[in-house]
Amino acid sequence: MYRELPTERVSVVIPVRNDRDYLERCLDALALQTYAPFEVIVVDNGSTDGAASIAAQRGAHIVHESELGIPAASAAGYDAARGDLIARLDADSIPGVTWVASVCEAFARHSNAAAITGSGMLMDDDGTPHRRSSRFFMRSYFGLVGLALGHPPLWGSALAMRRAAWLEVRDEVCRHDQKMHDDMDLSIHLGPRFEIVLDRTLTVPVSSRPLTFDLSAVVRFARGFYTILRHWPREFPPVRMLRRARAHRTVEALQTA
Repeated sequence: MYRELPTERVSVVIPVRNDRDYLERCLDALALQTYAPFEVIVVDNGSTDGAASIAAQRGAHIVHESELGIPAASAAGYDAARGDLIARLDADSIPGVTWVASVCEAFARHSNAAAITGSGMLMDDDGTPHRRSSRFFMRSYFGLVGLALGHPPLWGSALAMRRAAWLEVRDEVCRHDQKMHDDMDLSIHLGPRFEIVLDRTLTVPVSSRPLTFDLSAVVRFARGFYTILRHWPREFPPVRMLRRARAHRTVEALQTA
């Protein structure tokens, strides 16, 4: 737990489209935080199941994004955030009571990080965890995507970034491309200039839906490939690593000047 009362204002962003029951559970978990978020922003991306009403009843700030797609919805939420730190959860995330405080603590530990990501524990709706499947799924994501990017990728169900970093890349991210995997896209645009850290203290339970091999799984897989290939050859790992090294040398030179 955070040893001292955090001073950072944390905006929690949750994009949602027709996930009312999961959203209700997520918002209830946020209401129990030991360190309350400065604001909770729910981005309604054309829901027809009353998700926005549930969010309003729980005091969340509602942003309506008419352009369908997670890239547009998440970016709209980040744009609306006013906190020093922007934390991102998905509707099916279940943050523990110290999660927001842990976000602040993680940035205190990783003072040079612009963004920090947690991992996930896949869980059935009745609370049954899938530990082995979770390890395989998350290690595959961080391992394979990390190789493609040259640094740890962000995972949208449990990430946080400095608002200043978002303002630097907000006009570069591919927010208008529905086929884009928004977590990976954000990672790509932050990565060459800023440090991204994987900190498992931010890990949250999430729905085990990714373990179901159906059309949605195929779509997620295809989005990942599309996102990587869409940014190559400029974002080919060796090229990215060279750009990162140059950026870090520039920062070090400015600090010692």
